[in-house]
Amino acid sequence: MTLEFYDTTLRDGAQSEDISFSLNDKLRITEKLDEFGMHYIEGGWPGSNPKDLLYFKDVKKLNLKNSKIVAFSNTVKANTKPEDDETLRAIFDADTEYVTIVGKSWDLHVKDALKVKLDTNLKMIDKTIEYLKKHGKIVFFDAEHFFDGYKNNRPYAMDILRVAYNAGADLIVLCDTNGGSMPYEVYDIVREVKHEIKAKLGIHTHNDTENAVANSLMAVKAGCVHIQGTINGYGERCGNANLCSIIPNLILKMGYEGLSREKLVQLRELSLFVDEMANLIPDKHRPYVGDSAFAHKGGIHVSAIRRNPETYEHIEPHLVGNRQRVLISDLSGESSILYKAEEFNIDIEKDKKAAKEIVKKIKELEMRGYQFEGAEGSLELLIKKALGLHKKYFDLIGFRVIVEKKEKNQPISEATIMVKVGDRIEHTAALGTGPVNALDNAFRKALYKFYSSLKAMDLVDYKVRVLSTKDGTKAVTRVLIENSDGEKNWGTVGVSENIIEASWQALVDGIDYKLLIEEEKTNKKEDKKVEQTL
Repeated sequence: MTLEFYDTTLRDGAQSEDISFSLNDKLRITEKLDEFGMHYIEGGWPGSNPKDLLYFKDVKKLNLKNSKIVAFSNTVKANTKPEDDETLRAIFDADTEYVTIVGKSWDLHVKDALKVKLDTNLKMIDKTIEYLKKHGKIVFFDAEHFFDGYKNNRPYAMDILRVAYNAGADLIVLCDTNGGSMPYEVYDIVREVKHEIKAKLGIHTHNDTENAVANSLMAVKAGCVHIQGTINGYGERCGNANLCSIIPNLILKMGYEGLSREKLVQLRELSLFVDEMANLIPDKHRPYVGDSAFAHKGGIHVSAIRRNPETYEHIEPHLVGNRQRVLISDLSGESSILYKAEEFNIDIEKDKKAAKEIVKKIKELEMRGYQFEGAEGSLELLIKKALGLHKKYFDLIGFRVIVEKKEKNQPISEATIMVKVGDRIEHTAALGTGPVNALDNAFRKALYKFYSSLKAMDLVDYKVRVLSTKDGTKAVTRVLIENSDGEKNWGTVGVSENIIEASWQALVDGIDYKLLIEEEKTNKKEDKKVEQTL
């Protein structure tokens, strides 16, 4: 049986405590999900905030190849015509072919949350779906709190599904919104629904009893073909169903189809990328994708896996893009570099020595706190420098940053910098709202005379993570910077006990990478001219 996967990281996942995605974060995650092969990406709720509405405008500029973008909303309000409902109007402003509509299916919620009659709620669902179908939308209906509703008032919960189906819903999603159902309950209820309702069924579970993954698997076993969840299980309260566990379980363990095994190799990379965008420390103990998922420390274990990895590994780690690790002496990593090098169009497949040296260098940097997920600009530069494929565009002679604070006035930051390009030296200064901003402004200003293409480049995100808490203000800090030139976004990283130095490293890589992009564009144009001449 072929399944379809629906990611709601950008909406439901963003409701997780400590997560606040910027617009650019959401767009970058969208590209990563599309690259992975996710069937549906729920971009947000356009009627709830301006950022989500902007997302649906900007996402159309992306060259998505695999994913369908879905807009989320609720049913029309009681006693309101669909054409007069602001929420539905925002759905049409989002201009997506696919929409997900959530409606109450637990009578408790209808009475206590919506405060309307049970029959009124049925009419709200009916006219919402009917109106959207009339206007050409493909409609997914999320039956919110369905399992609680079914256990409390089975006839009414089933009426909700029948109304949605008869109104034209293309898919009905059964939701365990409170996350309180047990796997055996989910299995039995889905089977009963499948017997009575001929609609295509989906499942959406939350993790309040640590059963979201198990409940999703049992729902599929009982007949659901559409699975909703988030990357890393991010979501409100205890989180949503974790797609990073659900997908490999269904494909590798249960034999379902839906995503190719070639795509599954990108799973760990996707998990870490979303962590970086959320500015959260990855949980190393996550199944399948965590650093510790295939890590071995006990002497007996290490001895056994050296003879046969199957002794203590339930799958081959590379199937999900992970690797076997022996703590104290890490024995793997080369394949990941070969994979990334191929992605960067760098051929080192035959140069095993170079690959090993790069792996060694990366491991040394990781020991110091570097993390290259979400900083692929820095990773590509590192590989090219190691292979002698990188051109040096400038040299730093020195910089100075001053922060001045007087009485009640806001601090003033000024940076001066000297850089050398070829035989020329440029010495300049700039102000900024903070020391890093001032340094960034001065740095770019100094290079504009030599590289005008840098004027098209903007710093769009700046994240700081303290890597240890015991050292206070002397702690090692990792800085992740995202730049964009309107066509491409790239991340770079720096690490130091001095936050200015860490920021400088990331700034340098960001500009270096932009100049590398421009050089490659120029080379392609020249090659094309030569081909046309020939």
